[in-house]
Amino acid sequence: MAFKYAICYHFLNFRAKWLWLILGAFLMQACKSEKKIYKSDCDDDIVFKHISFKTLIDSIERYDQQFVEIDGVYEEGKEESALVSDSLFVDHSSNHAVWVNFSQDCPLYLTGTRQGIFEYNDGKFTQIKNKKITIRGKIDVRHKGHLGSYRGTIDRISFVKL
Repeated sequence: MAFKYAICYHFLNFRAKWLWLILGAFLMQACKSEKKIYKSDCDDDIVFKHISFKTLIDSIERYDQQFVEIDGVYEEGKEESALVSDSLFVDHSSNHAVWVNFSQDCPLYLTGTRQGIFEYNDGKFTQIKNKKITIRGKIDVRHKGHLGSYRGTIDRISFVKL
């Protein structure tokens, strides 16, 4: 009887090791996904201040007309182009979001190419909806996006990292 349990134990242990090996390989491959960086030559000579999303929302007036770099989740939809916190534990309503104003004056191209961020390529558009991104731009507290419901606007977007 003990022999039967020993064989069963070794068989299950062997399968578990293979499962962990396959899972580990899958996770390592997932972590290797390359970040895509889209840049514009607008504001090349500007130094951007990296601030947290929470800091920006809590004291947006302090950053009015300043060039910042922030991380968040990009949301888009009908009459919506916004950056919200990437935290699951905070309010994502427009009162706690920044309107994102992409401009044709600052076209964004994938680094090393002339592929624009909003161009159709390889049978699809660049997917940024509900993605965590880093963007650089100029804060404007006077313009508050669609229906004036956002904390402010980030204008002159010259950098997007997906």
